[in-house]
Amino acid sequence: MKLLRYGPAGHELPGLLDLEGNVRALRPIVHDIDNDVLSPEGLRFLEALDPKKLPLVDKPGRLGAPLAAVRQIVAIGLNYLAHANEAGLPVPAEPVVFQKSTSSISGPDDEVILPPGSEKTDWEIELGVVIGSVARRVDKSSAYAHIAAYCMVNDISERAWQIDRAGQWGKGKSFDTFTPIGPWLVTGSEVDPNALTLSLKVNGEIRQQGDTSDLIFDVGTLVSYVSQFMTLMPGDLIITGTPSGVGLGMKPPRFLAAGDVIDMTITGLGTQRHSVI
Repeated sequence: MKLLRYGPAGHELPGLLDLEGNVRALRPIVHDIDNDVLSPEGLRFLEALDPKKLPLVDKPGRLGAPLAAVRQIVAIGLNYLAHANEAGLPVPAEPVVFQKSTSSISGPDDEVILPPGSEKTDWEIELGVVIGSVARRVDKSSAYAHIAAYCMVNDISERAWQIDRAGQWGKGKSFDTFTPIGPWLVTGSEVDPNALTLSLKVNGEIRQQGDTSDLIFDVGTLVSYVSQFMTLMPGDLIITGTPSGVGLGMKPPRFLAAGDVIDMTITGLGTQRHSVI
């Protein structure tokens, strides 16, 4: 099942993508794609619906981030071997964890706004994991039961603020529009998170190409690990790291500029396209 939100920024409505690729309205059946919908009971309720009996949205227009309210974004760094190597950093013995501000969230085709004075804004395609039920000190074998859905995320990063300004990585990753999510959520039962191909292009040129089978710490390990030191709640978003091919790792480094266009895709999770302004 694919869940989405459509409409102008700040006024999105909940929807469902049917098997023919049509958007079906979920209001008034549900208020939004929120914690109640993401719970095991909420997903079972929606999965029992016949999409053909839901109102057809003829012209959905803009798609927004498919999550109505994200409590927190937990990000994982250096989680693909080739990416750690291109960064010139040791392979982590444990997951590298940092956080991004939820104010950075935007839609899957919204513009990416360069911060004032930015010269080192970079791209990072990532698999996102959406928590659907409370996870507190869970083991790996039960971790997947706490996942509601998966999605595509661009962990956009201003490297000067991330690296040169002395502090947590989140400083370079929390500017407005720096976390595009979507176009939709795909429920956990329909995704094998360890067999997905990720691809990102800038101006038509492939920059990143990777596979989640190359994750240093897989999805189950990450959910279990994070839950050991924080309680994960419904609506929390974990982004799982990026493959090699970021601008910082190129020789010489190459970063985003106004006028660039970013195209992204992950197997079964849709596409994103962003104009950089």
